Amino acid sequence: MLSINLIFYSLEKLHTMSRSNNTNVSDFILMGLTDSEEIRLVLFTLFLLIYLVTLLGNTGMILIIRLDLQLHTSMYFFLSHLSFLDLSYSTVITPKTLENLLTSTKDISFVGCFTQLYFFVFLGATECFLLSSMAYDRYVAICNPLRYPVVMSTILCGSLITASYVIGFIDSFVNILCMNTLHFCDSNVIHHFFCDIPPILALSCTDTHDTESMIFIFAGSTLMVSLITISVSYASILSTILKINSTSGKRKAFSTCASHLLGVTIFYGTMIFTYLKPGKSYSLGKDQVTSVFYTIVIPMLNPLIYSLRNKEVKNALIRVIQKRESTRHVRRQ
Repeated sequence: MLSINLIFYSLEKLHTMSRSNNTNVSDFILMGLTDSEEIRLVLFTLFLLIYLVTLLGNTGMILIIRLDLQLHTSMYFFLSHLSFLDLSYSTVITPKTLENLLTSTKDISFVGCFTQLYFFVFLGATECFLLSSMAYDRYVAICNPLRYPVVMSTILCGSLITASYVIGFIDSFVNILCMNTLHFCDSNVIHHFFCDIPPILALSCTDTHDTESMIFIFAGSTLMVSLITISVSYASILSTILKINSTSGKRKAFSTCASHLLGVTIFYGTMIFTYLKPGKSYSLGKDQVTSVFYTIVIPMLNPLIYSLRNKEVKNALIRVIQKRESTRHVRRQ
């Protein structure tokens, strides 16, 4: 409820800022990924398929976790929020990208562009701290298994989730405030397929040094704090696993965090490659390919990573299906 109130407050503030912003630009043009009509059609088909798999996978993950009582644990509580964030993350970017791939008009309003940017940063920053919370959950499960039910209480899990959304809101709101100080008086053509920070900064006709510095500090702080939390958690996990004598025990302990570690590596690897570097090193081709990966592909991969290697999720899916079948059978009788 708190996160919803924060979002509505931010949208209201965005609308106010757009009216007061001193700029000659009323809308932007998203150039997209390519000018070739044949390639655009191929990309549209590919992205549509990926988006449908993303919707199905993440919605399915949320429903399975909610319907199966055996998955009502802290680990799957965090995982359901990760699926919600990935679902939202993809929905912020992909539908507009699909529209632009099919149509010749690629306009996006000033408010629409900054709203997309706000949610993009909000969801990305929230996911950073959610992944940190999941790493801490794995640390407690492996390093302190006997105290796990006590430490990872409902109150602590709720507090970690709330803190993740609040930090995401603060991070994105500061970004938007900084971007609102810019003036756009010449070109309104964004050389990207969505409203991202580097290509928008490139359009400003005023000095962007202070804005870039502030955004870099907040983005860098978000990544570093979450990465330090994850690194410390996994260093402790690795130390504990190495102390286990049996090979089967080591394998079982590692399997409980392997999916999360893979998801973290993919997510942070692409984010660091794209954003934690000087603004002048922005490369249109390379950064667009990387952006496609973390905005469109990763939200599809996460439910696959966390379900295909997870026997509990597979068993829960079987139980949910069997329960539905038995319910239908009873109703027929």
